[in-house]
Amino acid sequence: MINFYKKHTLLILATALVAVSSCKKDKIEEAEKKQVITGTQGVYMLCEGLMGSNNSALSYYDISTKVTVADYYKQVNGASVGETANDLQQYGSKMYCVVAGIQGTKQSFLDIIDIKTCKSLKRISFNSASDGYIPRFVAFYKNKAYVSRYDGKVSRIDTATMAIDGEIMLSEGLEQLAVANGKLYVCNSSHPFYQNGAKNKVSVIDLATFTKTKDIAVNNNPVRIQAADNGDLFVVTWNDYIVNNNPSLDRISSVSDTKIASYDYDLGALAVNGSTAYVAKDIYKSPEIKALNTTSGALGANLITDKQTINTIYGLTINPFNKEVMVADANNYSSSKGFAYCVGTDGKIKFSFETAGLPQHAVFNYTYKYE
Repeated sequence: MINFYKKHTLLILATALVAVSSCKKDKIEEAEKKQVITGTQGVYMLCEGLMGSNNSALSYYDISTKVTVADYYKQVNGASVGETANDLQQYGSKMYCVVAGIQGTKQSFLDIIDIKTCKSLKRISFNSASDGYIPRFVAFYKNKAYVSRYDGKVSRIDTATMAIDGEIMLSEGLEQLAVANGKLYVCNSSHPFYQNGAKNKVSVIDLATFTKTKDIAVNNNPVRIQAADNGDLFVVTWNDYIVNNNPSLDRISSVSDTKIASYDYDLGALAVNGSTAYVAKDIYKSPEIKALNTTSGALGANLITDKQTINTIYGLTINPFNKEVMVADANNYSSSKGFAYCVGTDGKIKFSFETAGLPQHAVFNYTYKYE
């Protein structure tokens, strides 16, 4: 009888071990499957709001139900995004919202948010005891997020631990940054509050060592930069009338780390994804959204081919999945209401929705399957 119970117990243990092993195998196989985007479920639109009103917002539009929530972040988290949010970018299953704040206050943060739920996972402070560092933009490379700051530093954040693990000092007034060929390129603007900035340089950081390698001279007051899949970077310079020059679009080679071309364009927003690129041109005089040829630098046809009018072009975001473009309309800089338009590859408006005030950057909530 004892032997029978021993054998029975061993049989149960063996069965349990097989079940655990099978479960582990299933999890490993599931983890090894590739996640593939099947469609766009919804669109988040970051809205800057009116400076000094602490009313930045994340608007959300559900494409299937056509329902819009003007401040979805506040609905989910019970608090506003903050003061003067400036950038929103997706990396993996999270979106990273840069909340700049304003000079002389402690309102500067990077908010890391779950895309599926819009739930804030962590807020990383960018404040001293008495002031904010004014973070501006975020870019990503190999599980690291890089944040530019007006106080002159670039902060490196581990996307797994959601903690700052390194910083490098460049010069005051840093603006947008982009990654190409394992290097980080950072605009040094001529912001009037920061007199110690490089003003007409794009700094190059080797991301393997996290050290600065050089500064590349560009036109005065570079503010926006994005990389194309050919390794070239496009830099929007706005000028500031301190020196006698005009706005331009400058082009940098990430192979030679030199400026290789300059185009006499007066640009606002810039969006580049792979070889697809668009620019907002002459936004105060006769605003247009034009295709940008990332090989020649030439401007092409108008993005919008139907009769839709955009009052105030405030931001462009290319959907990486289908190359549709979200156009943010600040509605003559209304503090309470803007608009977002989805433009298809045929130039037609696919859908639009009302947003909170001063919309600018979009992030896409996708549906997935595993292969």
